[in-house]
Amino acid sequence: MTGTTSEGLPRILDDKMCFALYAASRAVTALYRPLLDEMGLTYPQFLVLLVLWDGPEEGVTVKELGGALQLDYGTMTPLLKRLEANGLLRRERRVDDERTVQITLTEKGAALRERSDAVFASVGDAMALEPGEFARTLATLRRLTANVTTHADRRG
Repeated sequence: MTGTTSEGLPRILDDKMCFALYAASRAVTALYRPLLDEMGLTYPQFLVLLVLWDGPEEGVTVKELGGALQLDYGTMTPLLKRLEANGLLRRERRVDDERTVQITLTEKGAALRERSDAVFASVGDAMALEPGEFARTLATLRRLTANVTTHADRRG
């Protein structure tokens, strides 16, 4: 038996990896929310900018960006349209291939990078993990994601 909570409910979720991942994801996203609100960004928009900040100056294609973020084209399009409407990036069809859309930062989008260090510092402080523990946790999460993705791809 797994025991009960103070409310008399079973502790069935206490040893479930899926719930621990879900709860951690929600908690971390909640940490980011007020920090990103100050920048006028949502968490997915922030992730797009992170990729662009560290990407090549000529930008990346929608396909490359979607691959980096593990998002499909249908999810990427409205996200990129909002960032473009806010003046943070440009979407332009490539001259050499009209089917390909190239994403580049605007000056306004590039300027937000300066504020990202404070966001990461604040979130890192709240996580309160030692550097080694942080690195091991990150490595484990990456391995877990790769394993689950491979399994899902095999299932089709």
